[in-house]
Amino acid sequence: MGADDDEIMTAVSRALRSHGYAELTMQDIADECSKSKSLLHYHYDTKEDLLVAFLDQLLTDYEQRIECRADQPPEQRLVDFLARFVFTPDDGDRENFHLALLEMRSQGPFNDRIQAQLDRSDRLLRGTVAEILAEGIETGRFEPVDPDRTAALLVAALDGARTRQITLGDSVTDTDDTYTRTVVEEILSQIVDPILAEGSLPGLDATVAELDRGA
Repeated sequence: MGADDDEIMTAVSRALRSHGYAELTMQDIADECSKSKSLLHYHYDTKEDLLVAFLDQLLTDYEQRIECRADQPPEQRLVDFLARFVFTPDDGDRENFHLALLEMRSQGPFNDRIQAQLDRSDRLLRGTVAEILAEGIETGRFEPVDPDRTAALLVAALDGARTRQITLGDSVTDTDDTYTRTVVEEILSQIVDPILAEGSLPGLDATVAELDRGA
């Protein structure tokens, strides 16, 4: 992907945060970068073309970040994965972005191209967790569990927590933590820690802070 494409994808991300999915226009995206609306249409015939390309790049970037951490111990990789779902109290901009993505996801049943990206995302998330668990079991760091079924459970809980927070906010929890953090902490204590065969889990605070720094 060239510099022009990078700029356009950054503009899409900013425009989604500001306008959401339903109201987003090509002009909104053009206003977030140095490209004109006509130039955007030169590269992408329709808004749908551009948004599908954006989803594709978003998933490719995520795959690369996961790959960069592949040499870490499986327990660290699993906590990294969980930490990416944690919203901090000042993550309003990030919540707006995921709310826009949720709007886009709702179009999946009616749009084959968007659905294909959603299917890819689901396979990537569940596959990543299953691979981490399988490695942990093989190396003796995790007790034996069914990697695929456990991965499906974790991803469903994480996705549900994120969806609930961006649609209902933090009023659904009685603690000072965000809802996503509360759920991730429960996953760590009720699911992950009991299958840890040796050692201890990396700290969630330190992992979230590291990810915030772009690690």
